[in-house]
Amino acid sequence: MTLPTVLPRGPRTPPAPPRSRGFTPADPLGALAILSVVAVVALWVMNQGGPLSLTASGRATGSLGLLAGLLASDLMILQVVVLARIPWVERSWGHDLLTRRHRLLGFASFWLMIAHVVLFAVERTVREPSAQPAALLRLFVTDSWMLCATAGTLALIMVVVTSIRAARRRLRYESWHLLHLYSYAGIAATFPHTFTDGADFHETWTRVYWWCLYGFAFAATLLHRLALPAWRSLRHRLRVESVVTEAPGTVSVTLKGHRLDRMRTVSGQFFVWRFLDGPGWSRGKPYTLSAAPTPDRLRITVKAAGDGSARAARLTPGTRALIEGPYGTLTARRRTRPRLLLMAAGIGITPLRALIEDTPYAPGEATLIYRYGADEHAVFADELRALAADRGVELILLPGPRRADTSWQAAGPGHLTDDVQALTNLVPDIEHRDVYVCGPPAWITAVRRAARAAGAHRDSVHTEDFAW
Repeated sequence: MTLPTVLPRGPRTPPAPPRSRGFTPADPLGALAILSVVAVVALWVMNQGGPLSLTASGRATGSLGLLAGLLASDLMILQVVVLARIPWVERSWGHDLLTRRHRLLGFASFWLMIAHVVLFAVERTVREPSAQPAALLRLFVTDSWMLCATAGTLALIMVVVTSIRAARRRLRYESWHLLHLYSYAGIAATFPHTFTDGADFHETWTRVYWWCLYGFAFAATLLHRLALPAWRSLRHRLRVESVVTEAPGTVSVTLKGHRLDRMRTVSGQFFVWRFLDGPGWSRGKPYTLSAAPTPDRLRITVKAAGDGSARAARLTPGTRALIEGPYGTLTARRRTRPRLLLMAAGIGITPLRALIEDTPYAPGEATLIYRYGADEHAVFADELRALAADRGVELILLPGPRRADTSWQAAGPGHLTDDVQALTNLVPDIEHRDVYVCGPPAWITAVRRAARAAGAHRDSVHTEDFAW
């Protein structure tokens, strides 16, 4: 094990008082989501009688089934909106937080949908005990739009099953992403029966409410997932300029484009990339910028971890690129303090390498800790040393495997048993710094835990991961 390499930093400056980030546009979004759920329950109360319907003979099961279906529909819409790539939502909350909320809403919606199906099946069989098979056949097949709804429900079940962590481990990202797109088809297929068969959709003003809700989700998705990316791809005309090997299995791709400054991209952000290099081009992959963006060039760095990422090494100059973005909040916009601590592991160095290039800070105000498995896998080692010397960054290199799955340190004689003490020794003034962290999810968790225990404020620890 090689002991940590520490490059000297410039003179220290006294810490300035924290700066407040203030109000962000996404702050009311959670409240609006809660209000939508309250509105759905209110509609159920007004149309079904609320709790009174649960005491009426023969109505309780169907009324509960209707409430479960309404809530499932509302949460389905919310989960689509959360990942509709609405720019101000992405900038305010960040992709990883939105992804976690998308998954939470998705699983909650799924179980409510299952409850909706089961409760109505029970209600039909109790109502027609002498003709149960025929009653269920009408419920799931022959009633108005019910065959379509059944097919949509099966599609959503498939999406949820393949989203379970154990199932995702067995799938390539490309395969999982393709299957996940069936959720849109599933939601669309269940939509018609709610208006033709749902009792809560008979009132005009109720139908207007739901039409507006579905319409907003559809419009947001169409605009921000399809129309805006297509327009930006056509306008900025990005093409591969060069492909450079950085380490075994890792390449940097530099792309040249037109008026890229109009996108207002900043270091730390990422795009979803599609390269028109042959079959499979339609499967987008998220890659962060690994250098500060310029008015005519962007650079990404890709580590081969699947079919899509391995193709990056085979890209040729002139290959056209389609983009979605920019996304991400691991940027200097989130700073609350003048000093910086940046911590990266493996390919997680890419956004932090861009951040230290153009983020405003004085010599001695930034520290970069970079952990990697072996010297040959130290991406940007020479660039980092040059940036550290030019801008007065304290650069700490930690080669070697991790000490343990729950630790952020490298193994070997140079480590301390206590992660918190090790971090405090390296960065004694961590409470006066913004902490930017990027790497594997488990490593990010270990760093966040140690940083908080060492004195970093919760709002000053900034992370973003792209685990799927």
